[in-house]
Amino acid sequence: MTPDSDPHIAPPPARFDIACQTLIIGAGACGLVAALAAREAGQEVLVIEADALPRGSTALSAGLIPAPGTAMQRAAGIEDSATLFAQDIQAKAKGQNDPDLVETLAAGAGPVIDWLAERHGLPFSVVTDFDYPGHSRRRMHGLPSRSGEELIDALRQACEAEGIDIVCFRRAHILHMEDGRVRGVTVFGPDGSSETIACDRLILACNGFGGNRQLVTDHMPEIREALWFGHDGNRGEAVLWGEALGADLRHLGAYQGHGNVAHPHGILITWAVITSGGVQVNRDGLRFWDESQGYSEAARAVLAQPGGEAFAVFDARIAGIARQFEDFRRAEAAGAIKQAETPEALARLLGLPPETLAHTLRNLPQNGTDAFGRTFATPPLAPPFCGVRVTGALFHTQGGLCTDTRARVLHPDGTPVPGLYAGGGAACGVSGSGDSGYLSGNGLLSAVVLGWIAGSCSEPPS
Repeated sequence: MTPDSDPHIAPPPARFDIACQTLIIGAGACGLVAALAAREAGQEVLVIEADALPRGSTALSAGLIPAPGTAMQRAAGIEDSATLFAQDIQAKAKGQNDPDLVETLAAGAGPVIDWLAERHGLPFSVVTDFDYPGHSRRRMHGLPSRSGEELIDALRQACEAEGIDIVCFRRAHILHMEDGRVRGVTVFGPDGSSETIACDRLILACNGFGGNRQLVTDHMPEIREALWFGHDGNRGEAVLWGEALGADLRHLGAYQGHGNVAHPHGILITWAVITSGGVQVNRDGLRFWDESQGYSEAARAVLAQPGGEAFAVFDARIAGIARQFEDFRRAEAAGAIKQAETPEALARLLGLPPETLAHTLRNLPQNGTDAFGRTFATPPLAPPFCGVRVTGALFHTQGGLCTDTRARVLHPDGTPVPGLYAGGGAACGVSGSGDSGYLSGNGLLSAVVLGWIAGSCSEPPS
């Protein structure tokens, strides 16, 4: 057995080096929430993480989780429900999702957020000053810095407070099966040394396959040339194990893209600069699409422009809203955000045709709908004007192992694989089959709710 071959399935060794009840692969949001839930359910828990520290895709995100009916929403005077949230999810994905899974995620999101806040002290609050595409209510919950790095650090600290073991620098490579049931895994350290770990149940929280360029080319060729903005550790072990097991894999062409990454700085620019009234223009200073469709769709729209780039144009009022995000503040500090008193002066800073950009901004409708079908109901852009060069990126994949509402991995006939669970990017989420079905926050929604459910389940030993 070596770490150089593809992840694969093998019979169990004659004797495992160590054993635990619940083994979790991946210390991102999904894995750490699963660990907290499993410990609360009385399980002996071990988390293994390939990196030096728990980070993963969660740390690269804004750390925002959509959830209805939370204590934070009620305090902010926001009326919401799981039913309405489920309708929003299905509308964005054009009804392509498993309705039972959608209802489970929508119903579980609020209780998970309240549990993390009340039981583990995570200081969530609701984003109340702008709307996210596809959400009919303001239900995005985040920590004070609005950064995924703060979220993952808070979850790690909660696990440490509960005495949960997180072993880093260990990448799971071999899944051991016997009589159709999970028995354990072999993990490798950076020096090539290996250990075998037996478990009663295994939770795959190792995200998707965006870091595996061959799988991306195979399943989503339209985005293969995009900037990879996810975590390089997302190599697709869950998908490869699933294929070897003959498990049900769905929507492998689904992904979250983002068309607003500062270029060449590689810093995410919050979509709030668009939803609050900003626009995107190409090198000619012209708008080219309906930006209200969403930031995932924006990746392809931007990459289709000359040079695979565009320019987000907004104003100082909108910059004030965006500044609540750590990423935006970093972009300002790096000089990615340009500001000028007139559209013409801004155009010169960005290398755009001054007269064309001025004409584009003058002709934005006020309280009306434009030729692309976008409706503007925000204050018109006003001096000083701001702009940033952006490109399209692939953030993470959304398809994966099919699970039931208990997060159990399923065979194509609907029967569960004994002892095997999946959540987050390892599982097929609720974003439909492409990029347009992604509803803001659905990646972390699947991570925290399926992690919570998987951790809470018990698996009888056999």
